[in-house]
Amino acid sequence: MSPIVAVRLLQQALCKRVLHREVGMVRMHRVLVAATAALAVVAGAATAFASRGEAGVQERLDDVVAAGAVGALVEVRDERGVWRGTSGVAELDTAREVPARGQFRVGSISKTFVATVALQLVGEGRLRLDDSVEAWLPGVVPDGHRITVRQLLNHTSGLYDYKPTLPMPPEPEFLDHRWRTWTAAELVQRAVANPPSFEPPGSDYAYSNTGYLLLGQIIEEVTGRSYGEEIERRVIRPLRLRDTSLPGASPLMPGPHARGYVPIRQDGEERLVDYTEMNPSVLGAGGEMISTASDLNRFMAALLGGRLLPGQLLDEMMTPGVEDREYGLGLAWQDTSCGVRVYGNDGDALAYQSWSFATEDGRRQVAVALTPDFRGDPDDAVDALLNEAFCGV
Repeated sequence: MSPIVAVRLLQQALCKRVLHREVGMVRMHRVLVAATAALAVVAGAATAFASRGEAGVQERLDDVVAAGAVGALVEVRDERGVWRGTSGVAELDTAREVPARGQFRVGSISKTFVATVALQLVGEGRLRLDDSVEAWLPGVVPDGHRITVRQLLNHTSGLYDYKPTLPMPPEPEFLDHRWRTWTAAELVQRAVANPPSFEPPGSDYAYSNTGYLLLGQIIEEVTGRSYGEEIERRVIRPLRLRDTSLPGASPLMPGPHARGYVPIRQDGEERLVDYTEMNPSVLGAGGEMISTASDLNRFMAALLGGRLLPGQLLDEMMTPGVEDREYGLGLAWQDTSCGVRVYGNDGDALAYQSWSFATEDGRRQVAVALTPDFRGDPDDAVDALLNEAFCGV
């Protein structure tokens, strides 16, 4: 229901309630004036959004679904207001609409939260970017004395990514681990049983979820609390991100959400299996978080607006670990078609994919989430949507 329709229904309801209670004409007049004023405000906001070109963003969102999604949502936010759109359906074989404020698993956008906490500890003098892994986690990683916290953050450690050591869709064995609780130590051991992706550490870039599992362990060593508790204490509560959580081993999605699916090969054919509920400990500090578009936008606005880190450390976050790579310390960036550079991250939690970016000053934010159907790759369509949201409005 649109805000304008909602306010009109409120007007009608108030009229009936006032008449039913035989309230005086003066009071009824005041109520109707207030409702009408609210309608004018909402109508004005709707007109402002129309001028910002939400029709173009909606069209691009429809393209995302056509490219390979069951359903998708977007929120565009700046100092002039908020616009939300949805496309597709929330559940296969139904007409249920995607909840515009729905939750989803954010995957690697979790890394930006972990990196923010790690850099806060650097700012407090409790951790250094040049500290070695060995100094905080003795014996956990072979040659850990050669790998630094900075290299974990910017994926230049060379540590093998643990994810390829696990069964993945469409292999049927993937579902065997659906409810298993993994520890970071187990997953790190699977990774370090393989040779490094490159040598020496710091000489190249290779995306590694293993590094963020180690960062989660280092945060616990530094603070005496889990990385989840520190994110909750330092980011989620101060920013009032009420729909953001770190579920640990809980398989549940606590709020309204679209269903998510993965392709599984069965009887020689691939079919989509509902994978909404799963044990997210397999993602750990690299991707376990649940959030909403609104909460991600607020987080990115606060981060880039300097509310979570001092300027020097925010600059570090925006510095690539390897030349020509668009990834710093837990923060990525890309240039839009109109030349505006936007910062943030994207995430792939298998049954959910998401993107959260903002302008460098943090004044405009865009968050997108979808449930893929694996018919095609929606990445190009999402890039077009981001371009439209940042450049066309």
